[in-house]
Amino acid sequence: MFNITAVPALNDNYIWTIHNDLHAAVVDPGEAGPVLAFLNARRLQLQAILCTHRHPDHTGGIAELREVYNVPVYGRRHPGNPYITHDLREGAQLRLDAPDSDLGIVFDIIETPGHLDDHIAFIAPGILFCGDILFGAGCGRNFEGTLAQLHHSLQRLAQLPGDTRVYCAHEYTAANLRFALACEPGNEAVHQRIAATRELRAANQPTIPSTIALEKATNPFLRCTQPEIIRTLQQRGLADTGELSVFTALREWRNQF
Repeated sequence: MFNITAVPALNDNYIWTIHNDLHAAVVDPGEAGPVLAFLNARRLQLQAILCTHRHPDHTGGIAELREVYNVPVYGRRHPGNPYITHDLREGAQLRLDAPDSDLGIVFDIIETPGHLDDHIAFIAPGILFCGDILFGAGCGRNFEGTLAQLHHSLQRLAQLPGDTRVYCAHEYTAANLRFALACEPGNEAVHQRIAATRELRAANQPTIPSTIALEKATNPFLRCTQPEIIRTLQQRGLADTGELSVFTALREWRNQF
């Protein structure tokens, strides 16, 4: 019924475009030009803009897009994000199906604080648009809220079915895997993903979407109870091996890695 296509933008962003042969919705348009070029090339009519959080590399193209297509902008309202026309909160649904749209997709909304307070995720069967909370083999920095909130948000996403495709907003996978390897050098799944990522980037292809199953196998921030990761952190001085303490140590190490 629809396809999801990555539109590269800025330095390493992906603007995810949900589209069929006639209509489209875009997720986190950090700039307008690439989106307009994509829509024009395929003769698509924009119907909606989805926004996971207020950072400028996710919102920078909204005003220009709305000058061309006066469409609704769905996200969580925040004083720092004046573009949201339809406020979404925990437990809400966003329907991009008849009669309002013919894309045929319905999203459940969950609030995912820990990167920014206004961060939300859009979830449909087999699909996760997670902005900057979960990356390929990594997670976002903790700019607002607490590391406990970030950990909890990631744990909620980890509970999705393993075949759920993870559409994050940045091409960070290769760098994140270097950190994952330092954390867990004996993890064969990490070695395999490094090789697969190298091939994809050599062919100028995105390394995402990944899947929840792949993230749980290779992403250290979803593997805080794994013995090798704990041993690695103990060698760096970790005393408390509780899950949140391990997560905190990983995030702090990653900030300087």
